[in-house]
Amino acid sequence: DVQLQASGGGSVQAGGSLRLSCTASGKIFDHYAIAWFRQVPGKEREAVSCLTTRDDTPYYADSVKGRFTVSMNNAKNAVYLQMNSLKPGDTAVYSCAADYGRPCSPDYYYDVDRYDYWGQGTQVTVSS
Repeated sequence: DVQLQASGGGSVQAGGSLRLSCTASGKIFDHYAIAWFRQVPGKEREAVSCLTTRDDTPYYADSVKGRFTVSMNNAKNAVYLQMNSLKPGDTAVYSCAADYGRPCSPDYYYDVDRYDYWGQGTQVTVSS
């Protein structure tokens, strides 16, 4: 089975930047869709982005578009989420998830039931 691990969270002031990493066991990034989700206590999980590793086609939630970018390092078996111009509303626990065999699509990348593997979340806190 695939194992995912998210890291790179921390505390920053509004306007700052962080880069999150999602590392995976084995070599999976030519067959998987990798998504980032975030969740605040008391609210439902929100899809942030999705990257089709085979096609390198990213999708972003409207709330982060233009500020967040996702990238992949195939040699390191890792996906990164670069977060710029952070806002207090970005404060959440961020997790990465993987789905085998189906590319990302704006029609369903936000569906948590699609994903086969989940990593433990990393806390991001943005102060004003």
